[in-house]
Amino acid sequence: MSRIDVLGVGFDNLTMDEAVESALKLMEEHAARYVCTPNPEIVMAAKKDASLRSALEGADMVLADGVGVTKAASMLKTPLKSRVPGIDFAQNVISRLAGKGGSVYLFGAKPGVAETAAAKLTDMYPGVVIAGTSDGYFTDDKPVIEKINASNPDLLMVCLGSPKQENWMASNAGRLSCGLMAGLGGSLDVLAGNVQRAPEAWRKLGLEWLYRVIKEPKRIGRIAKLPLFVVEAASEGRRKR
Repeated sequence: MSRIDVLGVGFDNLTMDEAVESALKLMEEHAARYVCTPNPEIVMAAKKDASLRSALEGADMVLADGVGVTKAASMLKTPLKSRVPGIDFAQNVISRLAGKGGSVYLFGAKPGVAETAAAKLTDMYPGVVIAGTSDGYFTDDKPVIEKINASNPDLLMVCLGSPKQENWMASNAGRLSCGLMAGLGGSLDVLAGNVQRAPEAWRKLGLEWLYRVIKEPKRIGRIAKLPLFVVEAASEGRRKR
């Protein structure tokens, strides 16, 4: 299936349910496939970062994490079915894994965060197996990869932030023994309870980004890139008329 191009990044046109089913099928191959979940900030970064762009192009699935991506796709006259937020995607996959005793490895964030998130996940999804945890503070890939391979998880949550997580998955896919990797940014902090998600009403309105700015004013610099993203999408959309 061809991808929908949004300012140079191709996205798979999938609903949440379709994305989860596709993930489970990829997992069955146990070939360390990987999923990326770009938001507008990552799309803009990929325009200037060749390594990030290559990692996104090589992904087995690319899901529209932010409402800005779906809005841009509509402006470009190539609408996506829906946005698929990375953390919701991961939780839906974990829910399905829990039903059959599947395993998850949590990789990233500060020391201790993955362990806290693991405890929360086992409470939320009885039946899921936590294959292991590693924090995101490392200088050598080899010990991390050896630990992951020894646990042989169905799902490897790679939460290193962008572009580190995308580049890490692309570079190490051939060295890993797991079903599927998913680059999920700050998801472990959310699952651990360190970062609060926007209330559901805000998320349904596509205002999660605004809620995060209110809660974390230091993010304003990152959010400031959104107007440029919208302007570029609108400009490209006009050229397509």
